[in-house]
Amino acid sequence: MILKKTACLTLTAVLLTLAAGCGSAPVPAASPANGASSTAPAPKPEPKKDEPLKTVKFSEVIRSIFYAPHYVAMQKGFFKEEGLNVDMNTAQGSDKGAAALIAGVADISLVGPETAIYIYNQKGDKTLKIFHQLTMKDGSFLLSRNKADAFKWSDLEGKSVIGWRPGSAPQMVLNNKLLQEKVGKVDVVTNIASTAMAGAFTSGKGDYIQVFEPIASALEKEGKAYYATSVGQAFGAFPETSYVATSDYIKNNPETVQKFVNAVAKGAKWLSNASPDEIAEALTPFFEGTPKDVIIQSIDRYKKQDTWPAVPELTADQFETLQKVLIDNGVLKPEQKIADMSTVVDMSFVKNIGKAGK
Repeated sequence: MILKKTACLTLTAVLLTLAAGCGSAPVPAASPANGASSTAPAPKPEPKKDEPLKTVKFSEVIRSIFYAPHYVAMQKGFFKEEGLNVDMNTAQGSDKGAAALIAGVADISLVGPETAIYIYNQKGDKTLKIFHQLTMKDGSFLLSRNKADAFKWSDLEGKSVIGWRPGSAPQMVLNNKLLQEKVGKVDVVTNIASTAMAGAFTSGKGDYIQVFEPIASALEKEGKAYYATSVGQAFGAFPETSYVATSDYIKNNPETVQKFVNAVAKGAKWLSNASPDEIAEALTPFFEGTPKDVIIQSIDRYKKQDTWPAVPELTADQFETLQKVLIDNGVLKPEQKIADMSTVVDMSFVKNIGKAGK
């Protein structure tokens, strides 16, 4: 196996990447779906008229159904109910999402929690803190160019896989799984931009591709790829994506952070109880051109692998798993391991979800 090691994220490099630009990740073109909800949608709650909405500048790592609870919270009005207006952009990378926080152009970012560890170890003027754990599995799926009856990890021997950039969570999870399965001589291609991966595969590059939903289901529907396996389900529990802010922002805006966490929790609860048609209706505005059946299949896959934890808390065991993966992939030196997770983690807001006055 060819492992693409990378040095820890440097603060200077992170800030330079900010200029790379933002924008929602495109999804494969298709006719929009306008299926009706099985029940009449509940009216969107509104904040008190005498309380203006507070704008939160928010940066998501990529556009994916992997982050469905957040989009639901926006579409169903749960952020507005908490008195917040979320101004969202798509960073196309955890490094860029972290850069946005450090530069002050974002208040909250949805990124890989490893970014908080990287920034802490740079000993700069600012540190990041993880305050909500949105996902508890890797969100990528492995698709093959040729159809096979049953996928085995040994099938990757001597093959090429279009994967994610070095040091990113999906790239490290895949590498760790290959190590666990003792699969060698795999060419994991890590130098293709996330927005160009699907196009590279459909144009003939790679034997396999590692992608998130709804891209995975869209490629399947178009007959351009075949489902092999869920990387997240195969690897097991892993804290892949978290809400993060600077320590200063959290200290100066605790009420805003609590309201933000409350809104996302409402989105996750709604998502767990809503029908497939209702979910598709809520998510369609964020995935224009993506067919309804692709959205439904994407949600079904993420639900089946327990992507969204009932309690969105990053625990000590999960933090240990995260740091082990970073060390195994050579992006964190053993001596840089953080012993006290409270240095970069604050789960007090999650623990206050649903409490009176919170």
